[in-house]
Amino acid sequence: MDGTEEAAVNGLANNPFVEIGLPVSLAIIMIGVGLSLRPRDFHNVVYYPKALVIGSIAQILVMPCIALGLAYALDLSENIAVGLVIVAACPGGATSNIFAFLAKGNLALSILMTALASLITILTIPIFTNFALGLFTDQVLEEAIRLPFIDSVVTLGAIILVPVSIGMFIRARNTELAGKLEGAVSAFGMVVLVILIGFITYSNRHDLVDLLVNAGPPVIILNLIGASIGLACGWVARAGFRDSLTLGIEIGIKNATIGMMVPLTLLNSPQMAMVPSIYGLLMYVTAIIMIIVGRRHAHLNPIPEVNEIPSHIPDDPGFPDDHL
Repeated sequence: MDGTEEAAVNGLANNPFVEIGLPVSLAIIMIGVGLSLRPRDFHNVVYYPKALVIGSIAQILVMPCIALGLAYALDLSENIAVGLVIVAACPGGATSNIFAFLAKGNLALSILMTALASLITILTIPIFTNFALGLFTDQVLEEAIRLPFIDSVVTLGAIILVPVSIGMFIRARNTELAGKLEGAVSAFGMVVLVILIGFITYSNRHDLVDLLVNAGPPVIILNLIGASIGLACGWVARAGFRDSLTLGIEIGIKNATIGMMVPLTLLNSPQMAMVPSIYGLLMYVTAIIMIIVGRRHAHLNPIPEVNEIPSHIPDDPGFPDDHL
């Protein structure tokens, strides 16, 4: 980078929106995830946890490993390689829950996967990020920006675990208020994502074309692999059409806000943050396709009323016989 570009990068990394506004905004968004959770949702999983367990393993562990292999096979640059691993290690978010709803998927499964992954990735994001830094960066750069594990866990816990707990507490106390707040928080999350992508795009404006050319293909490949793995997990779990579609959405759609927060606030690297930013844009194409497919085939597994999720899971939630 030349002096002008370096100043732009440093300006973004030290911007009050990034340092203070982004973590606070993300915490508010995660409250929205908590607002969507009910004790009954957890109760349902006891009856049929296979889809949740298999899908969560793929989302939390398999996807980052695929990103590592993809970055190595394509010989990606340091920033793109680490950024790809970071976004792959991220959980889903309120956006994936919205897409699952629009696709007439299993909203309870979507919410539970988001919540579970959001909690576990507090630990796994620093682990995979540090592994990627050690694998793809030289020794000098590794020492300069290595992600502090304990500090990262505390930071991610503060903006994920605590807000989700607050959201669940509000819903338990006042369901009507939770319903009203949930829509507002979802809209707020979309606004934050758009603003953040704008900030990052501006900071990388001099290298934007090169970044799109170099980061676009691996991002698209990772997204398609994620969606495909989700559908395959549904088949392995013998889940129904709605559950399989939901797994595809949950594993393919990532919380790009967390993906951008890690390199911006913990690594001070807007270049790495560009990869989650691009992912946050391109993933909508896959999501729209899955929404169309889900709505066209909703008759395979009729969806219950949104506010009347059943208190039990059928013993055999497999595909209808005529679609085996």
